[in-house]
Amino acid sequence: MALVIDPSLPQADVTRIRRMIPHRYPFLMIDRVVNIEVNRFALGLKNVTINEPHFEGHFPVLPVMPGVMIIEAMAQTSAVLVVETLDLVDQDLLVYFMSIDSAKFRKAVVPGDQLELHVTVARGRGKIWKFTGEARVGDAICAEAEFAAMILTQEEAKAKG
Repeated sequence: MALVIDPSLPQADVTRIRRMIPHRYPFLMIDRVVNIEVNRFALGLKNVTINEPHFEGHFPVLPVMPGVMIIEAMAQTSAVLVVETLDLVDQDLLVYFMSIDSAKFRKAVVPGDQLELHVTVARGRGKIWKFTGEARVGDAICAEAEFAAMILTQEEAKAKG
């Protein structure tokens, strides 16, 4: 199935993403977020390249993107969705995992793949949000998980220690 981008929905290129979440190289796992349906759904895109540092050790002979990095990419897509939903661009927010459940890895993601990160809001209240996520390459589901995250300002994070 071909990737369909709806130009009528909000999008975030990498410059906007960097204004929304604190992640930077080498831990920024998404290149673009499209089809942002506020408070409902977003589609993140990650162009997987051999130049990423984790491929030096995972695995040198047969490079495979680590499953935890795929889940992190889903979480970063979710964070962009929340920031867009709450209109909090340029607020220097921090996002913390609270839980990861029902994670399944079904197909290897390798250099040259374009990873599609489909995330849906299961519940969103204030600072705590729950999501379901699916990572796909083309029609193939590579990974899926349910996860929760907390979004805090830097001051709130420092106060929590």
